[in-house]
Amino acid sequence: VMSLLWQCAIVLAVVATSAANEDFNVDCEKHSIKVTWKVSPELVEHAARLFLGHCVPSTFSVLPTGEGMATFHYNLNGCAIKKRVTGKKHIYSTSLTYRPNRKPKPAAISHHIKCVYIRPEGWIPPFLIPAYGSAEGHGGLVFHMALLNEDLTGLAKSSLFPLGSFIPIWAAVDQKDHQPLLLLLEECVAATTPELQSASLVYPIITNKGCLADGKTGNSRFLPRYHPSAILLYLQSFKFALGEEVYIHCKLVAWDPEVFDIEKKACHYIKETGEWELLDDPSQSDLCKCCDSSCKPRLKRGVDSEPQGLVQNSVLGPAVPVSTQNSQDVTIWL
Repeated sequence: VMSLLWQCAIVLAVVATSAANEDFNVDCEKHSIKVTWKVSPELVEHAARLFLGHCVPSTFSVLPTGEGMATFHYNLNGCAIKKRVTGKKHIYSTSLTYRPNRKPKPAAISHHIKCVYIRPEGWIPPFLIPAYGSAEGHGGLVFHMALLNEDLTGLAKSSLFPLGSFIPIWAAVDQKDHQPLLLLLEECVAATTPELQSASLVYPIITNKGCLADGKTGNSRFLPRYHPSAILLYLQSFKFALGEEVYIHCKLVAWDPEVFDIEKKACHYIKETGEWELLDDPSQSDLCKCCDSSCKPRLKRGVDSEPQGLVQNSVLGPAVPVSTQNSQDVTIWL
């Protein structure tokens, strides 16, 4: 029985078929996948050439009709099943194949199979401490910032990303002995230099005290938090400073998790509704209306009243230019 936290959808796509009739069924279970495949009598003697990913049937039987029934029941982490994490979904994909000949010769029959799970509330990526990107802040706070791989399972292994792909950027602050803290990205820009200078070519990503501006011009967004002290920015790669190195500069702010205002917020643009939304409490999204104008208080806060020891500037990079396959454009990413 599927847990309510793991609502599932199954997507089947036939890539290639044979003349024989095939009948198969897929059950996406909580931690495993079960596929039953009824094959024609002609394929019974070739049962060892039936595969789910790279796994052979866990059981195989011959039916009274002479047809064969292959059952594949394997853990989602096995059989070379590929996993992707996209927004609120965990996507597992593989192929059901009949291969009369060994690779690299193509399969005679191939079915593409996907299991799509809605991510459970409170899911935490299987890593907590990055290997790089840490900076000691004032007051003993330790801030982290790092690029993640597409599965959100660890650090990115490459700095090369094609135009239009999504790059997860993770930032966090260690709680240590402090009261609970909310981590915000107050400002982020892409620049051509590791240090911001007047001559630096700059592309705005997050502006106006926490407004994800690139989410309105592109498709960037914040992912749901797994903890208030960490934030995940799902940034879509873009053309910028072609042929040059790019660095991402961000201002990280640790804040009271119970208090939001127009200067302390995380807002992203929802294109389906055409409105800005507050990541941490959509019911307070009115705080994001200023994202299209200016998010400044009526009375400017004095410098002396600004909380001390809660701010850290961080830099990721440099980037490496990547050529796209179907275009003459060059993508710059960190």
